[in-house]
Amino acid sequence: MIDLITDPIVQRMMIVAILVGATAPIVGTYLVQRRMSLLGDGIGHVALAGVAAGWLAGSWAGFAQQDALAIPGAIVFAIVGAVVIERMRARGIAAADVIMAIMFYGGIATGVLLISAAGGSNANLMGYLFGSISTVSWSDVWVTAALSVAILVIGLGLRSSLFAVTHDQEFAQSTGLPVQLLNMTVAVLAAVTITASMRVVGVLLVSGLMILPVAIAQLVTRSFTRTMTVAMLIGVATCIAGVGITLFYDLQPGALIVVLGVVLYTVVASSAGLVRHRRRRRDHAAIDHRELASTEGAAA
Repeated sequence: MIDLITDPIVQRMMIVAILVGATAPIVGTYLVQRRMSLLGDGIGHVALAGVAAGWLAGSWAGFAQQDALAIPGAIVFAIVGAVVIERMRARGIAAADVIMAIMFYGGIATGVLLISAAGGSNANLMGYLFGSISTVSWSDVWVTAALSVAILVIGLGLRSSLFAVTHDQEFAQSTGLPVQLLNMTVAVLAAVTITASMRVVGVLLVSGLMILPVAIAQLVTRSFTRTMTVAMLIGVATCIAGVGITLFYDLQPGALIVVLGVVLYTVVASSAGLVRHRRRRRDHAAIDHRELASTEGAAA
């Protein structure tokens, strides 16, 4: 165990897992509140096109490491994609589900074409599709840390304003809040979160890491702030558990993290449903007892 803890690879994996586990649910809370849980999928596939574009740029520049510009390319494409999605949604150019579908299929198709043009193969995209946390370098850790700090500062610092916009846009506008700017902020935060999470769970599973902890937290909390806090704790716990298990078993970390989230949601939802059922039975029994006592009193 000591050897594992002191292993630089394990240290990098755990640092990135903790950072992503803590920050992804922050943005996920806003997306769930806006009923745009699938936004991460659309932006994620645009980010995949950015990965391929960065790969192509690195190939043209003659870099020894062709994927040196993959993450910067993903960041640029994801932010541009998020801005386009938000502007199309705000102007009513197309329904949200149509926009998501266009970004979903357009992003992955563009990524495949660009990686082919760079002389690579679809196998080169697998690490970005499903995550490859075991290959993160210290430079990846620093990039993830910088992105995570930005998410924490903006996502928590503007929590009241962002909640107002995601909860009731018309009320937020009536109070003088810059609604369009705040909506764009949520979209850009989602883009940054996806690029930060890409190496952990991959673009195909990143929405699971953003949404599942929030869905679980909503089962046991009532306020927005508590939901976000509990979701962050759940995100960190599932990421650490997923990475920790893969240190002993040959499993894919990103997929395991999401599966753990699904299992936890199922357990908590079942338990919450059982508690509600027992509470209803207890309430009904109390009502029946009061009615019986009232009837007996009237008869006497």
